[in-house]
Amino acid sequence: MRRTSIAALVAAAFLAPSLLLPAAQAAPTTVALGRASLESVNYAGRFVRHQDYLGRMDPVTSSSDSRLRSDATFTVVPGLASSSCYSFQAVNGMFLRHRDYRVRLETNDGSATFRADATFCAETGSVSGSTTFASYNFPARKLRHKNNELWIDPAEDTALFQADSSFYLRAPWVAKSTANPVVPGLFADPHLTHAGGRYYLYPTTDGYAGWSGTAYTAWSSADLKSWTFHGNILDLGPGVSWADNSAWAPAVVAKNGRYYLYFSGGAASGDTAKQIGVAVSDSPAGPFTDALGRPLVAAGAYTGQAIDPMVFTDTDGTSYLYWGQGALRVVPLNADMTSFDAARVRAITPSGYNEAPFMFRRNGTYYLMWSENDTRSEDYRVAYATSSSPMGPFTNRGVILSKNLGLGIKGPGHHSVVRSPTSDTWYIAYHRFAVPAGNGTNREVAIDRLTFSSDGAIAVVVPTP
Repeated sequence: MRRTSIAALVAAAFLAPSLLLPAAQAAPTTVALGRASLESVNYAGRFVRHQDYLGRMDPVTSSSDSRLRSDATFTVVPGLASSSCYSFQAVNGMFLRHRDYRVRLETNDGSATFRADATFCAETGSVSGSTTFASYNFPARKLRHKNNELWIDPAEDTALFQADSSFYLRAPWVAKSTANPVVPGLFADPHLTHAGGRYYLYPTTDGYAGWSGTAYTAWSSADLKSWTFHGNILDLGPGVSWADNSAWAPAVVAKNGRYYLYFSGGAASGDTAKQIGVAVSDSPAGPFTDALGRPLVAAGAYTGQAIDPMVFTDTDGTSYLYWGQGALRVVPLNADMTSFDAARVRAITPSGYNEAPFMFRRNGTYYLMWSENDTRSEDYRVAYATSSSPMGPFTNRGVILSKNLGLGIKGPGHHSVVRSPTSDTWYIAYHRFAVPAGNGTNREVAIDRLTFSSDGAIAVVVPTP
């Protein structure tokens, strides 16, 4: 691991710490998502770490004990308060946040205060290749080390402060050793599909108290391993007139040369009932625009909660909309993909169904899948049924994905399924409690193989770490 000393570049700052530099606004920049360690610019070999839940700077080397190297390793994830900024998640699942301007490590409680305190916006650092991080909710303050402690302090135009607040993002002291989660950060309800030679992943942004997130994001990959983050593709607040809260469970389908995003949304105040909308884009990476200016499925129009839309297109070109919590419904969509005949809506709720329907077809058999129990429960799980028609009737086939406490995996569910475009290879994407410190609002996305027996039955999925 390369450790570059830059003492010569900042020597003047230490000889004359009050030396004023020309006042300048630091330029925004981007940093790579994923595991990293943060090295001090002006104290080569010292790294951001947590000790007794407080952030500080300490020397770390390859011979340091495993606990110290782990404490100096973080996953850079999209910011909890803004996907255009960043948050730092420790190996133990907790996040760096500031409280009373002191930086410490705490468990995400999903509150707006915590998410803002744990979000930092990247700017160009004082030395080439370095980065400084401004507080999201106190933008005039920057993350800096002072007497080997981490604080957010008001920015100063001194060489010393700018060096203290600049960091190199280095290779992590503890590398990620598991295939899952596939994307860094807190996400749930993943919809995985294939378009234009790439896989696209559309999840719910997680980590909000009451699941009150407002924006949808997109990720893409050529191999289901290395992922590109495309940022927000639809923000309910400015982008949807009838919803500004509870951006849940997106699903995207290609049709008519365009891409249609089906989503759940509610209002942050007043009537909290959820409704289903549809947005459209010319690109699978967005941005998407609300297609109707009103819900596609209004709250109260049918029993059950109007959430978790999913669209399946059959081989004859007919597209079907499935949705609902507590009760499952299906209806053929009209050719415009933004309307349907209400007289054709059919209730098809299977035994054990709670939410998150998904439909696919293989070898002439239609597979209806869903999640059982509550997403806050470690017993959240996936079951399925089969039919010779996308609208049923269906024969229940049982549970194929559930918890594995031996691996620390709890609550695996709300899934989607995709087939490789070049073979009969299938994958299942789902969320689970984040390992090791997750819960029903701190979840992460996993992908595993989906396999079939000779008679077409889905084999039980063994969730992988």
